[in-house]
Amino acid sequence: MSVPTSEQILEALKIVKDPEIPVNVVDLGLIYKCDVEESGVVNIEMTLTSVGCPVQDLIRSDAELAVMRLDGVTEVNVEFVWSPPWGPDKMTEDGKRQMRMFGFNV
Repeated sequence: MSVPTSEQILEALKIVKDPEIPVNVVDLGLIYKCDVEESGVVNIEMTLTSVGCPVQDLIRSDAELAVMRLDGVTEVNVEFVWSPPWGPDKMTEDGKRQMRMFGFNV
């Protein structure tokens, strides 16, 4: 069985957005780690822009569904971590550009 690469998983995660911020979780810099086991199990460590984020469960579900669509994925585990804390410095250049388009100062 062929499993997806970390790059393919990150690409799949680009459809997942924080409903409060119009940028995907990859370009926001929320994905800290992505491991793929030979068995097709994908383990993702990610954070959110704030610890008390009210849409944490929605983002987790969206991330799991996005990755489960990839061929060879048998299970997806999303773990939220808070260290190091997220900051705008973790955003990609694309993410910063998108934020500026929506009037955010980054």
